[in-house]
Amino acid sequence: MKRERRPAPARLSPSDVLRVGAAGLRSRPTRVILSALGIAIGIATMIAVIGISSSSREQLLRQLDRLGTNLLTVSPGRTIFGEDATLPPSAVDMVKRIGPVRTAAATGAIDTTVRRTHRIPEAVTGGITVQAATTELLTTLEGGVLKGTWLNAATERQPAVVLGVKAAERLGIARTGVQVWMGGRWFTVIGILGPMPLAPEIERSALVGFPVAERLLGFSGHPTTIYERSAEEEVEAVRSVLARTVNPENPDEVEVSRPSDALAARAAAAGAFTNLLLGLGAVALLVGGVGVANTMVISVLERRREIGLRRSLGATRGQVRIQFLSESLLLSALGGLVGSVFGALATTGYALSRDWPPVVPPWAIGGAIGATLLIGTVAGIYPAMRAARLSPTVALTTT
Repeated sequence: MKRERRPAPARLSPSDVLRVGAAGLRSRPTRVILSALGIAIGIATMIAVIGISSSSREQLLRQLDRLGTNLLTVSPGRTIFGEDATLPPSAVDMVKRIGPVRTAAATGAIDTTVRRTHRIPEAVTGGITVQAATTELLTTLEGGVLKGTWLNAATERQPAVVLGVKAAERLGIARTGVQVWMGGRWFTVIGILGPMPLAPEIERSALVGFPVAERLLGFSGHPTTIYERSAEEEVEAVRSVLARTVNPENPDEVEVSRPSDALAARAAAAGAFTNLLLGLGAVALLVGGVGVANTMVISVLERRREIGLRRSLGATRGQVRIQFLSESLLLSALGGLVGSVFGALATTGYALSRDWPPVVPPWAIGGAIGATLLIGTVAGIYPAMRAARLSPTVALTTT
């Protein structure tokens, strides 16, 4: 007599797995929403942090492209005796003789203050410096004038002053024609400059011409900063000869720098801060994963009779495991989807409010999806195995 073969258990198709998993979630909507919220907060935080950091970096890079990386500055260093060095008065003209140099300008610090009136104490400077400037400065820095006009061959010899945007703000000056007190006499404000990202020191300065500075303000004529622009491909070559050109006798007393390096460093430094915030987002995501695991464990305890009935009708341990694992994955995916949407919206809103280009890297979305699947898998393994180990008879007799 032949032994009768037991029929093989039916296989669950992917659509069946999704349908069974979704049915389990629909039966507990409030708990599902609260559990998915933890995942959503973690994912939204991570995407928003990455997106805002990427938007800020993109803005800096666009700013670098617009301003150019071919601006070099020359300033005096220190002598071998540790004293402050000086640049020769003819330094700007010497820099202009370098072949690839397109334009060069200079500023020189003046030992005086600028105030709205002589009744204000000299110690109250407001952080504003007074500097002499050559007429080529605005062209070299590729800056603009918000109001009024820039120094020219006539006004550089007269008691006229141009204020940087921050200097004007601190002095409370919003229009030209106003007079300020400098060096024991009145100077007329003829212009207010716009922002200077590559030369922020100009934004905090009151600028007068070299000739009037020497005649009325006791300026020595030695420049303290030289700004130079050359062809992009010649920057390094010019940089290598600037010190010897400016001060042939003591090139070691000259410092040469590239202002655009500071903006590039800011873009790089943003990554370190991003990593810290990503860590906080990962903690929130971990807490959300614990919430999902807790929800699934409670679900197994509450649905013991359902599990027992399914087992008694022929469901295998593997099918029960897949059912609860799919529920965990769907729950995490729901939180991940909501978190991705809110993270992208937060990035876009913040970037537009700062006039930045909104950037959400595709790899951030991909990482969010991967993180939610990983969290869902880890959070669902133990509850799924616990459900699969339940004996059908014990489960059906449990009240």
